[in-house]
Parts: sequence; C-alpha cells; structure tokens
Amino acid sequence: MEEEKLDIEKEEKKEHKKIKKPKKIVHNEEDVQRIKELEEEVLKAKADNINYRRRKDEEVSRMLEFANEDMAKDILPIVDNFERAINLDDTNLNDELSKFLSGFKMIYCHLVEVLEKYDIKTIDGVNVPFDPTIHQGVLTEKVEGIEPGMVVEVMQKGYILKGKVIRPAMVKVSE
Repeated sequence: MEEEKLDIEKEEKKEHKKIKKPKKIVHNEEDVQRIKELEEEVLKAKADNINYRRRKDEEVSRMLEFANEDMAKDILPIVDNFERAINLDDTNLNDELSKFLSGFKMIYCHLVEVLEKYDIKTIDGVNVPFDPTIHQGVLTEKVEGIEPGMVVEVMQKGYILKGKVIRPAMVKVSE
C-alpha cells in the first residue's frame, strides 16, 4: 500500500511540474486602452440587458392589467342596448312589455356588476366641465342658466378601465 501511495505522489509531482505557470504579461499602452474599451462595452451590454428586462417586465404587467380591455369594448354596446330597452319601460307594470323588460333589467344589472368587478367604471358627465380626455363633444347647444363649456347631456356613456379611457362619453356641450 505504501508503495502505491509513493507512486501516486510521484505521479502528482510529475504532473505538477508539467503545468506551466503563467508568464507575466507585459501590456503596452494600446493593450491597456483596448482592455478598458472592452470593459466599458461589457458594462454597457449589461446595462442594456437590465433595461431590456425592465421594459419587458413593465410591458407584460401592462398587458396583464389591460387584458380585459378588448372584451370590455365588445360588451359595452350590449350594455348600451340593454339601457335603451329599459328606457322604453313606462309606469304600467301590468302589461307584457313591462314584465319582459323586468328580465332585461335583471340581466342589465348583472352585466353592470361584472363590469364593476373588473374595475370598469362609467364616466360621469352631466353638469361637469367638458374634458376632451374623457368626453367626445358631439353637439353644442345654448342653454339658459348653464355656463359655456359644461356638459348638458350624455348621449352615450363613456367607460374607464383602471384609469384608462376605453370609450369616451359622447356628450352635448353648452355654448
């Protein structure tokens, strides 16, 4: 056993002697400058990579936040149609139309609850100053007692999804 250990130690020493120690490299001024340039390029590439990852993360979070926007835009005309149908109702609750429209009201209320669940809110519009970021002025009308630039009537409701206008309110504005 001891002979084997000695043989192994001798082999290790031979191998160790075969390994060349690195020579001292003398750099001239051009080499030093080139190394600095390469180091700067590596740092810039790392910074670009970090910025790219950050932008991608922000983009993905935005996409997830507004993933329901297209679906909401498709549902809004349906909500509008329900509102028009409900407005046909009169005070006579005994006729067939009123009974039919009471079902419409239940469906409409459920749709509104679903919209609110997904943070889709209506834009309030009557008797507020006209704001082009949330209102779309369709008509103007001179109205006594109301100052110019105020919303007189909402012709079609507008909606906001998590602070982003997905459909501006179509309004009539006072002159």
